[in-house]
Amino acid sequence: MSSGPLRGVRVVDLTAMVMGPYCTQIMADMGAEVIKVEPPQGDNTRYISVGPAPGMSGVFANVNRGKRGIVLDLQTEAGRESLRALVTTADVFIHSMRSKAIVKLGFGYDDVAAIKPTIVYTNCYGYGRRGPDADRPAYDDTIQAECGLPAVQQQLTGEAGYVGTIMADKVAGLTALYATMMALFHRERTGVGQEVEVSMFETMASFMLVEHANGAMFDPPLSSAVYPRAVAPNRKPYETKDGQLAALIYNDKHWNAFIERVQPPWNGPQFATLEQRAHQIDTVYGLLAQTLKERTTDEWLQLFRDLEIPAAAVHTPDALFDNEHLNAVGLFETVDSPYGPVRFPGVPTWFSQTPGRIQGFAPELGAHTAAILAELEHKTG
Repeated sequence: MSSGPLRGVRVVDLTAMVMGPYCTQIMADMGAEVIKVEPPQGDNTRYISVGPAPGMSGVFANVNRGKRGIVLDLQTEAGRESLRALVTTADVFIHSMRSKAIVKLGFGYDDVAAIKPTIVYTNCYGYGRRGPDADRPAYDDTIQAECGLPAVQQQLTGEAGYVGTIMADKVAGLTALYATMMALFHRERTGVGQEVEVSMFETMASFMLVEHANGAMFDPPLSSAVYPRAVAPNRKPYETKDGQLAALIYNDKHWNAFIERVQPPWNGPQFATLEQRAHQIDTVYGLLAQTLKERTTDEWLQLFRDLEIPAAAVHTPDALFDNEHLNAVGLFETVDSPYGPVRFPGVPTWFSQTPGRIQGFAPELGAHTAAILAELEHKTG
């Protein structure tokens, strides 16, 4: 039995790829019973990366862990009837189909709410339905481009580029999670279900403009929509005598402590305050880069720890699996699977009363179809 804060919540999950499945993966980790509904060919994510067997890629296994899997052919009446029966048992219905497609199948919000009026129904879209781009297809790369990420990368590095993670998918997935949880909270208070819509483009536009809106928010605009520190060309890991490190010697406390200890020859009154440094941040980064070349990474890390200045050596993602802190706090969980033990990056949050945990391995295609249909037959029969 699960022990997480969502124990007792049943989620019917018609999402695919990463945005929706990442959202429902966290629900499963937090104790919800998530039933992943797949077409006969399966979620495309089954096939997009390395894995222990065909149809079980590492990406699929991670974002679909702890779920039960059922195959339903929604092009058939039998498949649609089974899904309608599942809806009667659900608290949450979440999908990532285009609006026209889900409505055509007979599972738009009005259809599902007619079956289960208290349902929390979450749409995961590329673009919101109220705009002219509602029916455009969307992937992480295209959303990154449209929300300005490659453009700010170009200011930072001199060349337009995507960030090295599928940020739009994951940020939108987290947004779908909190939006769904808010709707569930409202239902717990009032007994009233509702429809929720989360789109990648709107989510990422809001995400990007947290800091980059900057002076462009005002009327008249005070600047372009860019936060200068984030795109300063010299904002990059510092080269040391033997490697690279990241450090943010930024606020007045950290700056004064660094200057007093290191006494770089370039320091002067023009760098005395945070406001002064912020207005010439790229120059500051360049000068710091000169000085940090003078010692080894370990020497700088020891100094920065002594001064309580945020700093870290540059590592690869592989290093996370051996990170002393992550292992001490128990981030990684080893789960048995048909392919042997799998070490998942686990639940990053902590609850004193209702801790989450990984509920099991990802389902093989259709692994629980017979069992779930038998349960539904028992409940309705």
